[in-house]
Amino acid sequence: MSSAMRLLILGLVGLLLFACTPIKPYPSSTPKQPDFDDIKDSGPEREIDTSHVPDAVPRHEARTMAGNKNPYTVLGKTYYLLEDESSYKERGRASWYGKKFHGRRTSNGEIYDMYAMTAAHKTLPIPSYVRVTNIQNGRSTVVRVNDRGPFHSDRIIDLSYAAAQRLGILNAGTGMVDVEIVLPDDAPPAPLKANATNNVIAGSKLPANTHLQIGAFSSEASAKQFAAQVSGHLTYPVIISRNQTGKPIFRVRVGPITDARDLQQVRLDIKKLNIPEAHVVYE
Repeated sequence: MSSAMRLLILGLVGLLLFACTPIKPYPSSTPKQPDFDDIKDSGPEREIDTSHVPDAVPRHEARTMAGNKNPYTVLGKTYYLLEDESSYKERGRASWYGKKFHGRRTSNGEIYDMYAMTAAHKTLPIPSYVRVTNIQNGRSTVVRVNDRGPFHSDRIIDLSYAAAQRLGILNAGTGMVDVEIVLPDDAPPAPLKANATNNVIAGSKLPANTHLQIGAFSSEASAKQFAAQVSGHLTYPVIISRNQTGKPIFRVRVGPITDARDLQQVRLDIKKLNIPEAHVVYE
């Protein structure tokens, strides 16, 4: 057999082998984004000190059907809201939720802020205020309930990142707590009212005196300098608030903000100024 014939036969065999080899598709240039349920919740990339964030201050607030559907069903289980929470007190396990839900809407349409003193509860009317006490170390804080959950049989309340840090349960993820209702001025619970029949989106109106806190300083001069630098870039007023007790702390805040959609826009404006995460305060 001539050399030319051998080369021709080898070439044909190679072509046949190549044809029999399965061709793997090229990977997509756009990686598939994980489903929301598959994303693991966490805190910020680095731990942020929220010790300067004040407790929620109980105040009289109108209650609407936003977040107060009664009864409601989640994961096949039906929950009934407490008809009278004035004597509510419970001991159980608390957990916390953070970055996965940060900036998303809560059950009543507000924007979840993991740096504010808030919580989720399965059956308390929204909004409610409760004092949560870690029974292991005695630490306590007052939080505003504006969300539903946690939907785990062994947990009674889901705290914000800031509240969990205050109680010392961040690293453990959960902790045994006492939860007790706090009523403004020992007044009776606010009655549930139907939503107004106008074009306002349920939950878009924020509580009175809602602010975004963007900084805290031990020096009043530094606080004024910072406020002056950012005020020209924001549409809402920038104010300085000083604590009334303890070591002086001068907090720089934006507001008051009355609408949840405006709150989200102000957040975006603040982010453009390269200011670390602003958090909501209600005072």
